[in-house]
Amino acid sequence: MQDRITSSVMTKFEKAYILGVRAQQLSMNAPPLVDIENETDPLKIAMLELKQKKIPFTIRRKLPDNTYEDWDIKELEIPDI
Repeated sequence: MQDRITSSVMTKFEKAYILGVRAQQLSMNAPPLVDIENETDPLKIAMLELKQKKIPFTIRRKLPDNTYEDWDIKELEIPDI
């Protein structure tokens, strides 16, 4: 793992954005990446995927010096799921 400046904890804003984007994808018939067990609500499916860290997204955090850090969801701690 490389040296990082920003926290390894996902913010509530990042979490909300990821869940919203993934739920929208699911509502447009994207295949779920986890066993959904008769669940039909896209937001609940997105929450299951995030809890299991199956969502294949990367978070880009912009820094004040015009650089950025990319974090894979699998690398982040996800609070309150």
